[in-house]
Amino acid sequence: MSADGRDLLDLSLVELAASLAAKRVSAREVTDAALAHIERTDARVGAFLEVTAGKARAQATAADERAARGRRLGPVDGVPIALKDLFLTRGVETTCGSRILEGFVPPFDATAVERLEAAGAVLLGKLNMDEFAMGSSTENSAFKPCHNPWDLARTPGGSSGGSAAAVSARQAFGSLGTDTGGSIREPAAFCGVVGMKPTYGRVSRYGVIAFASSLDQVGPLGRSVGDAAVLLQTIAGRDERDMTSSPRPVDDYLASLEGGARGLRIGVPREWLEAGVEAGVERRVREALAAYERMGARLVDVSLPHTRYGIAAYYLIAPAEASSNLARYDGVRYGLRTQGGAGLGDMYGETRRQGFGPEAKRRIMLGTYALSAGYYDAYYLRAQKVRTLLRRDFDRAFETCDVVAGPVTPTVAFRLGEKVDDPLQMYLADVFTVTCNLAALPGLSLPCGLHPVEQLPVGLQLVGRPFDEATLFRTARALERELGPLPRPPGVS
Repeated sequence: MSADGRDLLDLSLVELAASLAAKRVSAREVTDAALAHIERTDARVGAFLEVTAGKARAQATAADERAARGRRLGPVDGVPIALKDLFLTRGVETTCGSRILEGFVPPFDATAVERLEAAGAVLLGKLNMDEFAMGSSTENSAFKPCHNPWDLARTPGGSSGGSAAAVSARQAFGSLGTDTGGSIREPAAFCGVVGMKPTYGRVSRYGVIAFASSLDQVGPLGRSVGDAAVLLQTIAGRDERDMTSSPRPVDDYLASLEGGARGLRIGVPREWLEAGVEAGVERRVREALAAYERMGARLVDVSLPHTRYGIAAYYLIAPAEASSNLARYDGVRYGLRTQGGAGLGDMYGETRRQGFGPEAKRRIMLGTYALSAGYYDAYYLRAQKVRTLLRRDFDRAFETCDVVAGPVTPTVAFRLGEKVDDPLQMYLADVFTVTCNLAALPGLSLPCGLHPVEQLPVGLQLVGRPFDEATLFRTARALERELGPLPRPPGVS
């Protein structure tokens, strides 16, 4: 129990940081509590692919020693955090949820991992995910499915399903994920946590296993808006090893966090609340928008007319880039290598046949086809033109509003197995999230209540101007303060 009588694991990251700073609790105490909770619950949740207990305890002990000397490194010093299993982590197996990388132990850390460790974070382990971040349910993990802590028969979303489930289940106080077409925001919405997909280039991708290089972005998940802001503050900024990272200075996200909603102009795209959004989801989203009006914000009608083409464009561009990125996994340098066959070509083919799962193979073939001679202009180039139109839609919308708001997904979390045999239905879960990636904008998901019938979390999506994450955090915090926190998920109580 914490000093205020609450379960220690129910504290937010920000609350835990304050308790650590005041020496009401030690990093070793909270790390041991988190590790024990993972051991009790993860057979049901399936959020972790590897738990690094020895490393975590050593880091917690070091954090306590710094605290004893009055040299705490900042708000994440001594805080237990976990990582999606596509961040290279020195000395720790990193599989990207795929058999083809089983047994791969990187010799260096991703920049985001370096920055967390430099800030004193305690790293609990590596989190479950869809193979190579390809999926919306974490059922494409080569090792095991992940379960939603709100209902263990349902998906936590994907591809960062383990990252959202671990935070929701009180196994970690925060996590890192990646978002290529909604892979932070959708799991955050399904699991009732906060997830931030920053502007493309805001966080270094160095040491992050690539899916689609022009779309991938690293971001945080936390149980509160403040938690996500602290984590992003820790990892954001220029990295000379990533030529796509921006040199633009990082804003102080906490400085304006409590600025409230008064005076904000919130754009509501008519295309996001048309037919296709389930009634209970629409009700909670509209209630959230009404709450903003009560708080002094102004709702503005905006249009994003090319939204209808977003899924088609995304599922050409992302697989095309995946086809190129995944060509490096051939059994020669690292990961799985099969034996037998008549020569090198047979070894390549058999390694990739055994190493990649069905969804990865589907996207590699789709992307290779879209890039092939005679089809490049008809498919990939046309999809890039749609991408430009989507960015122009947002540019016009932001002439009249500060933030665009709407649902994260058309439904609440669906049942495991419900869509696995229908890839098109699975892809349509991303209809409101892919446009943010195609336009390289920041997007945030936060809980806006429970579905009135199914009692599962509903997520509100906020999209902002490039590099204006501070306004998204401010806007999200205003609603969070108005609505209050969700209860502890019943699946792990």
